[in-house]
Amino acid sequence: MNNVIILEAYFSFEKYEERLMETKALCEAADAKVVGVITQCVKEITPATYVGKGKVSEVKAAVEETGADIVLFDGELSPSQTNNISDECGAVVITRTNLILDIFAKRAKSSEGKILVELAQLEYIYPRLIGKGDSLSRLGGGIGTRGPGETKLETDRRHIKGRILSLKNKLKEIEKRRDEQSKHRKKNELKEVALVGYTNTGKSTLLNRICSSNVLEKNQLFATLDPSVKVRNLYGKPVAFTDTVGFIKDLPPTLIKAFKSTLDVVRSADLIINVSAYDGDYLRQLDVTDSVIDELGATDKRIKVINKKDLRGDSDNILNAIEISAWSGEGVEELLKTIYLELFEKDPVD
Repeated sequence: MNNVIILEAYFSFEKYEERLMETKALCEAADAKVVGVITQCVKEITPATYVGKGKVSEVKAAVEETGADIVLFDGELSPSQTNNISDECGAVVITRTNLILDIFAKRAKSSEGKILVELAQLEYIYPRLIGKGDSLSRLGGGIGTRGPGETKLETDRRHIKGRILSLKNKLKEIEKRRDEQSKHRKKNELKEVALVGYTNTGKSTLLNRICSSNVLEKNQLFATLDPSVKVRNLYGKPVAFTDTVGFIKDLPPTLIKAFKSTLDVVRSADLIINVSAYDGDYLRQLDVTDSVIDELGATDKRIKVINKKDLRGDSDNILNAIEISAWSGEGVEELLKTIYLELFEKDPVD
């Protein structure tokens, strides 16, 4: 297990604590132990190290005191900033994107998921090699280097570029097959519903409840990565339900781009279920998900769902949302009737 010090640089204190909790949860999902948190309200970015010289010295002292082997910068750094902080602190420096990619590498089970993760990692690593004159072995082991980071530490840029091209060709074949499958479903008038939402809001639990399936359920960020498609007979009509990878606030554009093919199922869906949960900032979760869905150019035909109804506070209230408990089943029947009404434009009892 890696010992991690989180370096949190923020421009505004608003939402800072919530983001820090999320970052700690990401570390937990990567099987890393947070041994320290160092923060700085940044008024002006320092070109060489992003944060100021004094803050870098503070990080160095914390590394020496705790024995941390990873410094996680909760944001993005340029290659030179990453190297400068690492050289000064004597620890591997990774970014939020590195961390999420590492979690994805652990979660990917299907061949497509593994290809997507490797491609995303290599495309993130490649520009960071240019001008360094180093091999990837500089990064060492542990979180942020899983997947291709472990198997390709000595691969030079030319080989990485060739591998990226190969992976993209494989993805084209997978996307072609998915398109054919989607066209086949459309031809057979099989409606498609995509469960989309913030990570760890209970999408997989809801899919299992709706379709009596056994998709992995775990109280952890990004517990499931590969999309799961299940078909259920909904009031006499077959409907395909798809569980997709969860979102988080400030999901790096690199990852949205990398998982575009997986998220295409959202774009082709006839209806989208935007799932949030009462154990978090459900309004923000709904907004984050809607913004990503809009970015994908998906349908406006959406239903807002708030899960974990048992955790609803007295002051919690939202219009045009269906409240459910995916765990107990409360409210799910109302949701199914609403889904049917949206898909077939008639009440299921007619």
